[in-house]
Amino acid sequence: MEIHWIDALIFILYLAAMLGVGFYFLKRNSSDEDYYVGGREMSARHVGLSVVATDVGGGFSIGLGGLGFAIGLSGSWMLFTGLLGAWLSAALLIPRIYPVARKYRLLSFPEALKHYYNKPVAIVAGIISLIGYIGFTSSQILAGAKLATATFPAITITEAVLIMGVIAALYTVMGGIKAVIYTDTIQWIILISGLVLIGIPYGYYELGGWGSIQTHIPDHLFSLTNISWMQFFNWLITIVPIWFVGMTLYQRIYACKDEKTAKRAWRIAGLFEWPVMAFMGVILGLFARVAFEQGLFSTFGYAPGNEPDPELGLPLFLAHILPVGLMGLMMSAYFSAIMSTADSCLMAASGNLQTDIIGALSRIKTTNNIRRSQFITLMIGTIAIFLATTMQNVLELMLYSYAFMVSGLFIPVLAILILKKPSASAAFWSMISGGLTTLMLIFLKLKLPFGLDANFFGIALSAIVFITVQPFSSNYGHAINRKTGGSAEKTG
Repeated sequence: MEIHWIDALIFILYLAAMLGVGFYFLKRNSSDEDYYVGGREMSARHVGLSVVATDVGGGFSIGLGGLGFAIGLSGSWMLFTGLLGAWLSAALLIPRIYPVARKYRLLSFPEALKHYYNKPVAIVAGIISLIGYIGFTSSQILAGAKLATATFPAITITEAVLIMGVIAALYTVMGGIKAVIYTDTIQWIILISGLVLIGIPYGYYELGGWGSIQTHIPDHLFSLTNISWMQFFNWLITIVPIWFVGMTLYQRIYACKDEKTAKRAWRIAGLFEWPVMAFMGVILGLFARVAFEQGLFSTFGYAPGNEPDPELGLPLFLAHILPVGLMGLMMSAYFSAIMSTADSCLMAASGNLQTDIIGALSRIKTTNNIRRSQFITLMIGTIAIFLATTMQNVLELMLYSYAFMVSGLFIPVLAILILKKPSASAAFWSMISGGLTTLMLIFLKLKLPFGLDANFFGIALSAIVFITVQPFSSNYGHAINRKTGGSAEKTG
């Protein structure tokens, strides 16, 4: 299928607009505080839409379409865990973290851990977060490549990776977090408009309406109980904790102008995750399944009985039904979702490397150096683009990245919220044991008992280690704090 020049023009104009936002903020950032946390002056509306755009993004948009294709409406429960995570974080995390971030001008998530624990804990957290977000950025670039190659076979996956990666990296490098948040708002509006005004109504009409949809797929795909409790539990322990350890989320908490704004932004984000985006994504995936069963994918080489990768179902469906012009708009909508996550993850990884690793390990001054921050962002973007060429499954890779970060970082954050004086040593060893356990289980591809994810065992071991070490090392941990410049003793 050749790209019509009208669709190509619409898509090119969209990409140019994203670059324009980055260029607009290029000369408006004067410090690392501007570059990484937007000068701490952002509104709830922009931050809330940016949060949901980042969290749902391309991986979940394409991944939700794949779930809708494979298991139907029950796939929406994956983003219900996003609603739970957002609202729990607003109630428990933001009141604890925001005042500290404001007082001590924090720029990153590991800096919060340095405040409550010590410098070694912050460095380990920075490394875990950096690795996770590089993988996450790559998964979003891969989502864009899958969408492009399935919709426009004339584009190779390498070309698609380069287009997605280079554009996202350039406007992020230029504009920092302000460019990311404002482009996220634009991209989310484009996505929701594309789904509501184009994808769902046009797809419903092209499939022949409700009667035809009912005829071609089994009843269990319309059910909300077409998943096991274990599947839901695995989503729960992977996605809810990310709201407590995600660097992209801490940057946005810090960027809000006050605590009330941050809480409101998180509540907005939760509602848009579920039910809004959850059901829109799986409904379009369900429509793709109907189209496949009707034989509409035969021209792409997928006749009934020869199922495609579920994550390809949605882009194949859109390629089949949308006419010239609407195709360009819908592709811009889905690329918006993908890039809104890719840019945020790239920004998070850059902040981890610049602030938490280079800044902690080097005696070279790293603050207020915009050019160094931009170079680091560009370097990480290049690595993510390269890694995207070696990956295959978007949702799986994305959840693996989540799992690695959560298993290493969740228990120390939970301890901050529960304990009066959490131990730095307990945090240090729980992070290493949790993260390495999950990573080892993922790479070994072992069959785990009861169908549990590797993440469960990583979190469990992390908790056991923390509980074991805490009673014996509390005083030791705070002694280290005093020697290394940490401030846990100030938190009481």
